[in-house]
Amino acid sequence: MINYEQWCRLKEMVARDHLTAAQIARALGLAARTVRKWLKEPYRPRKRVLRASVLDPFKGQIMGMLKEYPYSAVQVLTMLQEQGFSGGITIVKDYIQQIRPRGQEAYLTLSFAPGECAQVDWGSWEPITIGNIRRALSFFVMVLGYSRMLYVEFTLGQSQEHFLSCHRNALEFFGGVPAKIIVDNCKTAVLSHPYGLRPVLNPRYADFAGHYGFTVQACNARKANEKGMVENAVGYVKHNFLAGRPISEFSSLNPAGALWLEQTANVRIHGRTRRRPVDLFVAEKSMLKSLPPHPYDCATINTVLVNSQFRVRVDGNRYSAPAAYAGGKLLLKLYPERLVLYNADKLVAEHLRSYNRGQDIENPEHAQPVLERKRRGEEQQLVKRFLALSPQAETYYRQLAERKLSWRLHLRKIMALAQAYGAEKVAKALSDALVYQAFSSEYIANILEQRERRLPDPGPLYLARKQDLLDIQLPDPDLSVYDNNDQPQQGNNTNEAKT
Repeated sequence: MINYEQWCRLKEMVARDHLTAAQIARALGLAARTVRKWLKEPYRPRKRVLRASVLDPFKGQIMGMLKEYPYSAVQVLTMLQEQGFSGGITIVKDYIQQIRPRGQEAYLTLSFAPGECAQVDWGSWEPITIGNIRRALSFFVMVLGYSRMLYVEFTLGQSQEHFLSCHRNALEFFGGVPAKIIVDNCKTAVLSHPYGLRPVLNPRYADFAGHYGFTVQACNARKANEKGMVENAVGYVKHNFLAGRPISEFSSLNPAGALWLEQTANVRIHGRTRRRPVDLFVAEKSMLKSLPPHPYDCATINTVLVNSQFRVRVDGNRYSAPAAYAGGKLLLKLYPERLVLYNADKLVAEHLRSYNRGQDIENPEHAQPVLERKRRGEEQQLVKRFLALSPQAETYYRQLAERKLSWRLHLRKIMALAQAYGAEKVAKALSDALVYQAFSSEYIANILEQRERRLPDPGPLYLARKQDLLDIQLPDPDLSVYDNNDQPQQGNNTNEAKT
């Protein structure tokens, strides 16, 4: 039989720490069979027969002893035995625990040597507007244990790429690496932390720690005091930087935060050390390990499918890839500010990351092969329709191309004329243009216009005078005067001869 406290602990160790029955049994000093039994059943207190306790006659005496001095259970038992008490230590101890008030748990003030450790944690703030949605605002905090030098970075997520990038940026801000970093049990750092056992680190975080050369210490569950420095720093950021600050653009936060660190947070008199963090950091920086030659690649890596519209989906948005990869798979490397796509080791696409939703983000170059195929298909159809106009159309098309004219433009215009005038008239115009060696859509248009322009038919003749006035008989002229003379005689001589 187990007591209620033991039952609560074993239930908690299963739900919170995911321990097996054997692990719980070792931790609580119970048989594994007993643990398995109580994991399946609700708690049932042991049925007790009410009977007088051997301690009942001495309870008032025990209370009087404890009022005089905080005796231990062993001391109380010894004094009771002198008065004839026949019971054991357990019953005395249980009774003393019931009547003695439990003192508040005390914690040691943690202190660290320069460069010994840093503590990290996430803070959360009110959602902000990004595009057409609201996103939670997060901020990452790292504080050095000795100097209390503070680093803060605002993000729109707490995923792996954000967590690692913030770590990297913080270490570069400090210009070195502490020997140890104390973290909470977030999944980006710790996959599991069974009660009483070593934590299982996230493989990416363990690899990051190995790259920079620090060890990881995970806090015990529900032990906020083990990372009290960073807990206080998170509250300090909320109350002294974020509270009352209007946030219209996310992009303004980190520049403003950097200025706040420089002018306020790291130059204030710290409440615990009574010194300015920036002054203590002078001694601590020299004790930090050097940064590695190359920064860690903090991307989250996944394989993604490129759909038929040559798009990949990331966090509710669509990003283009080169059209040649439609229907295939690419390697996605996701960073806080950008994303890149690889085909094996070849970089094929890169985009700025959007924190909006429902966006279609395209690099116009990715669509060029599709547009080119579409253009070629349209040109082939255009040529096919043009050649169908007449047998002479092929010769005309070839002559346009040989003269390095913009044959596509001319063919489109000629086909437009075919819709306006009819294919038969355009075919005849092409034949005439070949005769005149006139190769241009303008020539064809001119021929068609000329043929369409007709003179009006003549109207009926109307007489302006009466018919009798038109029937005039004129005598024939005398032409004999031209027979003997080269020049005709003057008029007066002619008249004299006649008289």
